[in-house]
Amino acid sequence: MTVSEPDINKTDRMRPGPRRRRIDEIIRVDQAGEYGAVAIYRGQKAVFGALPHKSRTAALIEEMEAGEAHHLSKFDQLVMERGVRPTLLGPAWNSAGFLLGAATALMGEKSAMACTAAVEDVIEKHYASQAEELAAVDPELCETVREFREDELEHKTTAETEGAADAPANRLLSAVIGAGCRVAIKLAEKI
Repeated sequence: MTVSEPDINKTDRMRPGPRRRRIDEIIRVDQAGEYGAVAIYRGQKAVFGALPHKSRTAALIEEMEAGEAHHLSKFDQLVMERGVRPTLLGPAWNSAGFLLGAATALMGEKSAMACTAAVEDVIEKHYASQAEELAAVDPELCETVREFREDELEHKTTAETEGAADAPANRLLSAVIGAGCRVAIKLAEKI
């Protein structure tokens, strides 16, 4: 009985060493990011849910949160199946994400959309880079990352269509949120 090429790649990516460590980092940071995204939407829903009527933005946020929850579920599964240590910063991501979501929702619907656009801009670029890195070493994970990147692009487009650029202080808000996302990515890979 011979071992097929995909089996060799699977065995190789699971073997301890630099490749395994890097794939673990990718799964860890992506799980953490999706966890943070769900927390952001929950913070926004807490504010918009307290309003006497359900707005179009609130409905869109619920839809986008469901997509992020699906992504999180997949990365939770990968963490378990592949024995990856999750980030130790989960409680911080939960609190920071919820506070960011609530704060931007309190600033208004356009600011909530600006938050989504800023986060998704960083994440879709992050996923694109990961997909390129994974293409030859872990096609299965690569396909998941590519699929989720498309979802993130859709969320970004929705946020832009809903007036993200018209949010008060949008440029500053986007710059701060984007920088925070990039720092969070670096931290979650390692911690």
